[in-house]
Amino acid sequence: MSDFNVEPLRQKHYNATVIARHDVTQELFRIRVRPDRVLPKFLPGQYVAIGLGYWEPRVEPSQHEEVPEDKRSKMVLRAYSISCPLLDDSQQLVTCDQLDYLEFYIALVRGSEDPESPPPALTPRLFGLSVGDRLFVAPKITGKYNLEGVEPSDTVLMISTGTGEAPHNAMTAELLSRGHHGKVINLTTARHRRDLGYAREQNSLMNQFPQYRYLAITTREPENLDPKNPAYVGKVYVQDLISQGKLAQLVDDPLTPDRTHVYLCGNPAMIGFVPPGGKPLSQPGVLPLLQQAGFTREEPGCGHVRFEKYW
Repeated sequence: MSDFNVEPLRQKHYNATVIARHDVTQELFRIRVRPDRVLPKFLPGQYVAIGLGYWEPRVEPSQHEEVPEDKRSKMVLRAYSISCPLLDDSQQLVTCDQLDYLEFYIALVRGSEDPESPPPALTPRLFGLSVGDRLFVAPKITGKYNLEGVEPSDTVLMISTGTGEAPHNAMTAELLSRGHHGKVINLTTARHRRDLGYAREQNSLMNQFPQYRYLAITTREPENLDPKNPAYVGKVYVQDLISQGKLAQLVDDPLTPDRTHVYLCGNPAMIGFVPPGGKPLSQPGVLPLLQQAGFTREEPGCGHVRFEKYW
């Protein structure tokens, strides 16, 4: 479609503007979007659908895509958890409800791992956005992945992979802002240190709030892969830290079900949920390890595990 044809479609469908974009790497960014209308109230940890038209260009290289004629004037939508910048311009804690924009933490997916699956439709288009560009944001923000049932003295353990850190950042800001005095632990894993898009802010928060711990694990740095590296530790996974009792030692907390809430967000293999009748995983995830330790998936409260799959 020519620009002459797509402009009316943009005017018809788009209701928000990109106000900032920070590229963490070539394939990972933090983007701030301001809807035209006043933001509705929402809970930290919730998500909203955003979208672009199939008529928008895709960044290259990306898996080849054939858009049928009947789709070319339609929208492609996907739900994303709302993140939080954590710090304002004066380096003070900021919460989502203090902002007039939404922040998202998004990884570019250039192609499908399964050659039989359709190519990714949205992220190659999102990564073509610049400040001032327009897009669609759904009017409803929703989701049950939130801080319901958390008391001020409880321990909160949040575990994520990659961009699954996003809702945990929103929750972290909320907990610290309301004077939560139990431990707040934000553990995230990434392939490389350069993929830790909030590391600077997280380290600043640890200096400001003694009850807060940010732990980052990598899997593809030299110390993870090269046994000859003086700092070699091998590949360390969250499951190892839990099963060996090392996580409790690192955070100086027993992480017992009677006083701990657990949140898991990211790669389904890390989470380890197997639905009834589902195929068993080759390696156990975090969920079954926690269940063996007495945690449950029942109603919100201490000992409860909540999870959000990012796949």
